[in-house]
Amino acid sequence: MERYAYDVLIIGGGAAGMAAALAARRRGYRRILIAERNKELGGVLLQCTHTGFGLGYYREDLTGIEYARRFRSLLRESGADIFTGTSVIRIFPDRSALLSGAGGVFQVAYRKCVLASGCREKTIWSQDVAGSRPAGIMTCGTAQKLINVDGLDVGNEIVIAGTGDVGQVMAGQLAASGVHVIAMIEKEDRPGGRRRNRERFLEAYDIPVVLRSVITRIVGSRRIEGVLVRNLDSGGETFLACDTLLTAIGMIPDRQLLEDCFPDSGVPDWVLPVGNCDYVHDVVDGVTLDGLRLETLL
Repeated sequence: MERYAYDVLIIGGGAAGMAAALAARRRGYRRILIAERNKELGGVLLQCTHTGFGLGYYREDLTGIEYARRFRSLLRESGADIFTGTSVIRIFPDRSALLSGAGGVFQVAYRKCVLASGCREKTIWSQDVAGSRPAGIMTCGTAQKLINVDGLDVGNEIVIAGTGDVGQVMAGQLAASGVHVIAMIEKEDRPGGRRRNRERFLEAYDIPVVLRSVITRIVGSRRIEGVLVRNLDSGGETFLACDTLLTAIGMIPDRQLLEDCFPDSGVPDWVLPVGNCDYVHDVVDGVTLDGLRLETLL
């Protein structure tokens, strides 16, 4: 098995990982490796065709794709080795890691490890919801990728659980394309997300928001046919027929690799979580700045 030596191994090539590579270079490290499981750098930015990115960092209103493109151009000057289509299977206490890519399994050694694995979306099954698991249920991030990257349709009659920012973006995008967004279901007494997104997507497309309510049951066997919605104040229930249920009910930092590799001993000081896998940021500009701050920590 081949083994390579690096100063810094960066796991994840999204906004945080790309910024971390620039920070490592500024710190004076020469041997930097970015391992990204997808076929190109950018992470979730590559599925974001809407604007709203870069307002803090660039003072410009960019799409996620444009934002990622700018950082990729900077990385070309950093001298970092970039392994796309490559997953980190495991990291070890001796400061080595096992990676798997198109060329097979190989091992790398490093001085520092930056974990920039981002976050994952909560699914409807993280809630107290009855019913089976038919087709037509997915997170808003998954739907965003299927539509914007893969060019697929996700459904025609949509209910969205939660009113997070990604949910609002998808509600507006779907409505703009002619898809019927029946309602967004929110357990709080007002919609979540940023005011900017509520104006651009919910209010602009007149998306109905059902407040103080939760989905209690999935109806359907092979494909979802509807959801049962309960009002938290009155206890009354309403059935909404739909062929697709999307969720925008929150994010969880993806630290599974650390949990698998260091279940009892705690995270060693040479592993640095950054970006959304450290804590979930409101905007991508914060993720970038978090990665760049590593210059003082590496």
